[in-house]
Amino acid sequence: MICIDLRLFRINPNNAVMKKTLCNLNSGALLYTLLNAFLAFTVLTASAQQNATIKGRVVTAEGKPAEGISVKIKGRKMGDATNGKGEYKISNVSPGDYTLQISAIGISYQERRVTVAGGEEVQQNFSLDETNARLNEVNIIEGRKNKFAARKSETVAKMPLRNLENPQVYTSIGKELMVDQMVTNFNDALKNSPGLDKLWTSTGRGGDGAAYYALRGFTIQPTMVNGVAGLTNGDLDPAGIEKIEVIKGPSGALFGGTLTSFGGLINIITKKPLDTLGGSLSYTAGSFGQSRLTADVYGPVNKDKTLLARFNAAYHTQNSFQDAGFKKSFYFAPAIEYQASDRLTLNLDAEFYSYEGTNPLMVFLNRNRQLIARRPEELNFDWKRSFTANDITVKTPSVNIRGKANYRINDQWVSETNLSRSYRQSDGYYQYVMFLGANDIDLSRLAAYQNSTSTAIAVQQNFIGDFKIGDLRNRLVVGLDFLSQHNITNNSPYVTYDVLQLNDAQFNANYIKFNRSGLITKIGASTAVPSKSSNVMNVYSVYASDVLNITDQLMAMASLRIDRFHNQGTFNQVAGANTGAYLQTAFSPKFGLVYQVIKDQVSIFGNYMNGFKNSGNATIFRDGNFEDNSPLKPQQANQIEGGVKLDVLRNRLSLTATYYDISVNNMPLSLSATDNSGTTRNYTVQDGTQKSKGYEFDLTTNPVEGLNVVLGYSHNDSKMTKASPTIEGRRPVSAGPEDLVNFWLNYTVPNGVLNGLGAGFGGNYASKNVITSTTTTGDFTLPAYTVLNASLFYNMAKFRIGLKMDNLTDKQYFKGWTTVEVQQPRSFMANISFKF
Repeated sequence: MICIDLRLFRINPNNAVMKKTLCNLNSGALLYTLLNAFLAFTVLTASAQQNATIKGRVVTAEGKPAEGISVKIKGRKMGDATNGKGEYKISNVSPGDYTLQISAIGISYQERRVTVAGGEEVQQNFSLDETNARLNEVNIIEGRKNKFAARKSETVAKMPLRNLENPQVYTSIGKELMVDQMVTNFNDALKNSPGLDKLWTSTGRGGDGAAYYALRGFTIQPTMVNGVAGLTNGDLDPAGIEKIEVIKGPSGALFGGTLTSFGGLINIITKKPLDTLGGSLSYTAGSFGQSRLTADVYGPVNKDKTLLARFNAAYHTQNSFQDAGFKKSFYFAPAIEYQASDRLTLNLDAEFYSYEGTNPLMVFLNRNRQLIARRPEELNFDWKRSFTANDITVKTPSVNIRGKANYRINDQWVSETNLSRSYRQSDGYYQYVMFLGANDIDLSRLAAYQNSTSTAIAVQQNFIGDFKIGDLRNRLVVGLDFLSQHNITNNSPYVTYDVLQLNDAQFNANYIKFNRSGLITKIGASTAVPSKSSNVMNVYSVYASDVLNITDQLMAMASLRIDRFHNQGTFNQVAGANTGAYLQTAFSPKFGLVYQVIKDQVSIFGNYMNGFKNSGNATIFRDGNFEDNSPLKPQQANQIEGGVKLDVLRNRLSLTATYYDISVNNMPLSLSATDNSGTTRNYTVQDGTQKSKGYEFDLTTNPVEGLNVVLGYSHNDSKMTKASPTIEGRRPVSAGPEDLVNFWLNYTVPNGVLNGLGAGFGGNYASKNVITSTTTTGDFTLPAYTVLNASLFYNMAKFRIGLKMDNLTDKQYFKGWTTVEVQQPRSFMANISFKF
């Protein structure tokens, strides 16, 4: 038994909470009491500090928020940049007289004297001489800023933290870049993140129907919206996205292990209400029947602007480039914000997404024999065929509802409460093709009816502080996290619809016989057992993370999470039994150092980060006997990383260059043995290991007036260092290509009669990708490729017209993960947008 005497905290010993001695580390009481003691300690210590806060808003001449305006204290290295609401905040200001400066390239320069007293919160608002249209011209037409750079995030560290202060690496893909690239789907947006590569397209099947991506050698799916659970079985629509944060490396300390991977996570930040009336309406038409209509409307609901609203919507239809296949979707995202008082802000937003489509063609390779074809061209496949029909579809509706309450306790502490409910469903037919025989001629078409639902409920309470202990600034988040997932499956068995012989003279006649009515008959005649089950998983977590300013330029981060995972088991309706229940506790630490060689311009950083993955019960072999349902340990990933971050030349060049090394242990391996009674069975040992290391380069720059550049490169070396003999020493097929390059150049004529006219050019490179690699099958390799895209546009304050061509050279290329999936050939699209 472990006991902790809280008198060690040296807080009032007469306090009832302080009299408790904490025992039994696995109990929820310990975590709750420890959190209260820790919070009491920090609040009481911080309350002695009497520094002030200066905050306010910057608006345009007509009262609209001015984003990206620099607000600084003259002669001091203290300041902030305004957010999308025009708000800024400068904390920990010592009492005294100061001069505030506001500036941005291309606008009028202003100064204002301000006096602050100890513990005071001073409000200073500014109104620019420039109109909103003028700011649009400065920011968009003149292009005199590095508009694609990410300088601050409130979710990556679960506190407001600038990129140069954060020892963790992340890529931020903002709406500005997505507009410039005329992005109409979530996959294309993610092509702007170094080291991230799509493995498979969304399949819509229950449980894991969203798209899969590779990041730092591990698979990930999009699982978070605004820092809390936001799950889907299908695609995502970019219409309501403010930015996408690709957070790199194992992130168990702040985000847990259930919704993250050892490579990182994808967090979506949605668009928020604004207190000025505005919006846009946009229509896009393109190749393969693409038709897309989007709308974005925002503004105040009442006169005093305490109630704000925003509505984003999109309707999208598109056909496949193959002989059958389509997708259609509708997206609607309402959001409201209510300023209940000068301390309390309430947010409520939701996303309703309705999708129906056919499965993309994924050719599954045989997994039980040596492969005959080793490259896509050796399959002698007609890639213009889809091997499906337009009545074999799956629907993947999803609903995400989130509530948030921000309460400012005092100048140094904020309470942030998040509630979310995420619902996803798969309803329809999941279909694929596979070479199951002894050759690459006989191709089986398989399918199953999917009827599954998943519900996730998350409750998250954060206390966020910004205070000093002595002369040392602390930015601290202390949080409680609860996540519950309930999965219900009611699927038919998989059936083989038919087996097509690719060289048969009757191939065409047999190919077109695939249809829904025939599939329903096949499923109804099957004697295989359907899948009918339900499962509940709960996760209880407590965490804390502190960023300590040792000096003005040297910062240290220390974080710790305690995670209690409870899988209540899976109830199989066919067997009438509940199996697989287990409890597991994981500890996840994180440490980081940042030294700003040049304050607010150049940082060198290093980190140690941990991630974990829950493992269930298994059969083990001990003393000559098999022991069933023995608990396993969580798998653990440990990362060491170091690099440099730059934001120089008056913010015109932002760069992150980093090297990382990730080691994974406690990976389960399946072996076989004969026990004392002579019985031979499989059992599990937990000594598998994997290594993944590499380096990344992420650059955004505005080298000359009107030109903005995004450039990324990554190299990943991943290997199964201790694993099953069939894969040991090989690169995991989930790791994706070793080398990836992404780039985008955007030039807008800055002045003259052609101002607002611009062009974009860029693309992606991926090295070869081994998608199957075992001693049983051998290797199947997807070739390297380069895909280029270009755009032409005319952008003014009230409208935008754009043309884009994707895959300029009509390159045939492939993605895959034990599968071969041909990608879209050359395509065109045209867009017109009206802004008000």
